[in-house]
Amino acid sequence: SLLKIIPQIGKVVWIGIWSEKKGNISSIESVLVKKSTGIEGDHFKGSSSGKRQVTLIQKEHLRAVASILGIKSIDPKLTRRNIVVSGINLLSLKDQQFRIGNVILETTGICAPCNLMETNLGKGGYNAMRGHGGITARVIAEGKLKLDDKVELL
Repeated sequence: SLLKIIPQIGKVVWIGIWSEKKGNISSIESVLVKKSTGIEGDHFKGSSSGKRQVTLIQKEHLRAVASILGIKSIDPKLTRRNIVVSGINLLSLKDQQFRIGNVILETTGICAPCNLMETNLGKGGYNAMRGHGGITARVIAEGKLKLDDKVELL
């Protein structure tokens, strides 16, 4: 029963998409999220299971990773995640559905770091991101999400 008690309400503080694999990420203010393909305009459509249609990371974890690496801050673009949120523990949403704006997502797993983190964040970046990489999610109900939208458990 404790897993259903999440009184915190987070908010979206950054949204990013990249139109081509390993291309540049564009920071945007709002985006359409579709049930069949995930984030509109993003090159990554997720696997056939749809388990990785959207990737999310906590702003608080970006600070932790920066601290581990001994740097002041991390540009969210370098993490290659779609959405940065603050004020809610994303891992508390494991196996649960949650709402961002009018979009409903369901956590499908942990977003483990890839070898690009070593390149993007510098030596030790991969291991610094372990345990701080955020979550993956599938789209349950499509809609539009934007900066400052609330993130809350359903």
